[in-house]
Amino acid sequence: MQPSGCENFMETNSSPPVRLFLPAALTLAILGWGSLSYLVIFTSPTGGTRWLFFFAAMLGITGLALPLVAFLNRRFPSVPAPTPPVIVRQAIWFGLYGLTLAWLRISRILTPSMALLLGIGLVIIEWLLRLREKSLWNPEP
Repeated sequence: MQPSGCENFMETNSSPPVRLFLPAALTLAILGWGSLSYLVIFTSPTGGTRWLFFFAAMLGITGLALPLVAFLNRRFPSVPAPTPPVIVRQAIWFGLYGLTLAWLRISRILTPSMALLLGIGLVIIEWLLRLREKSLWNPEP
């Protein structure tokens, strides 16, 4: 019997298909951008709504980044292949990056060099995490 792709992606030593992440990405994007638009249109920027702004922005950016990250991991394979938690973690890095840029921009201390260095720092952290996973990887005989 042929594997259908979603269930047996670990046996083929490739990353999971993009369609596996689409329901979660759609849910996150709708919740994040919907609540963000509600906050911008109907509320004033007080203490509580600012925290809701950051939370909604995190959900929205992560939801948009999830299919992109899954596609990039599928298009450019690595050894060991990334598991679904790794792909979600990488999408969360995008959300955290966007959230941090928004926070720094609101306080008016964001510069292009700071944004670049922050992005490079997050890429290095992910590279080190993947390097650790690679050192612990043990293929089945």
